[in-house]
Amino acid sequence: MLTPKQHELLVFIDQHLRRTGCSPSFEEMKIGLDLKSKSGIHRLIGALEERGFLRRHKHRARALEVIRQPADSVATERVDQKFAPNVIRGDFSARFQGARAAAEVAAVSLPLYGRIAAGQPIEALREHQTEIEVPIAFIGQGEHYALEVVGDSMIDAGILDGDTAIIRKGETAENGQIVVALVDDNEVTLKRLRRRGNSTALEPANARHETRIFPAERVKVQGRLVALMRQY
Repeated sequence: MLTPKQHELLVFIDQHLRRTGCSPSFEEMKIGLDLKSKSGIHRLIGALEERGFLRRHKHRARALEVIRQPADSVATERVDQKFAPNVIRGDFSARFQGARAAAEVAAVSLPLYGRIAAGQPIEALREHQTEIEVPIAFIGQGEHYALEVVGDSMIDAGILDGDTAIIRKGETAENGQIVVALVDDNEVTLKRLRRRGNSTALEPANARHETRIFPAERVKVQGRLVALMRQY
């Protein structure tokens, strides 16, 4: 049996993972649960780990995994309403469509364009050869496609080698968003976008990798990350 705050935190983490593909920060959890300090979040996470609801992956930044949910579906629905999409603070804005139960079952087919480097850029993606089933809860409005992540340069953003990135197609993105960037019309990579005057920076989320800076005209946004899929 979970306390109300433990239950709220578990649902908050679960919904953040579904919407963004990575764990919320302690600051986001503190704000989401209206707590005064992060120490309360540490205690709640420890309690959820002890009860077998949550797993914390060591040596990986912001890596939390929801193992199971409590059976109290009425309470879950009540907390779901509290953490509506516009309350969650994150890098991505994928929204749930329809009721949560229906969304978890429904799926759509997206083109799987192939592999994208989360390390050094690779040759621009060719025509897709297959499709992949994606829960409709992972996407919002607009056209989407999927890519297989290769490399470790985005691990601190919770993006791992072998993950499937769900991308909302588009040519615009805000500073700080993780995007598919096409460099010189020839090579493509998954990085965080930063615009600085007439320059565009493609930032990794791994201290072992360097930020690459280009004249703005050399970088084209091909879409932005809205969700991740991972198999264990």
